[in-house]
Amino acid sequence: MFLSNVRQDLKTYKGDWTAQGFWAMLVYRLGRWRYGIRFRIIRLPFSLLYKVLFKMVQIFCGIQMPCEAPVGRNFRIDHFGNIIISGYASFGDNCVVRNGVTVGIKNVEEKKAPSIGNNVDIGAGAKILGNITIGNNVFIGANAVVITDVPDDCLAVGVPAKIKYRRN
Repeated sequence: MFLSNVRQDLKTYKGDWTAQGFWAMLVYRLGRWRYGIRFRIIRLPFSLLYKVLFKMVQIFCGIQMPCEAPVGRNFRIDHFGNIIISGYASFGDNCVVRNGVTVGIKNVEEKKAPSIGNNVDIGAGAKILGNITIGNNVFIGANAVVITDVPDDCLAVGVPAKIKYRRN
């Protein structure tokens, strides 16, 4: 499973193994894979490796993508830098995240983050916060602040984000 996910991620990045988004996904996949190791004594070295690599990606690439946040296939970090994703968030298939994006909790007391559907394109600088659901085929505009649910086939733009239905 680990290698097939990495191959798919590399395909998503068009074979560019130097893309920092790919590095983040590689470390993410390692973190998810290690949970499948049953025996703690065997899992420990992989956990240590994951934590070191996670910190390196965080420092050198500016991407915080914890392995606790489930992501679907073809997840792509288009531009690196200042990307923070909560471990409580979840993503569907074919999602794109750009630089400066935060997907996280709204209140410290409420440990819930957005659930993001399939085919979601998140513009640079967008903030998606709280226990909300982002539907399928949604575009989040650059610098939008999304704190309410967004239905399928919509645009979310502005501060706070206004929801607009997309035309065909």
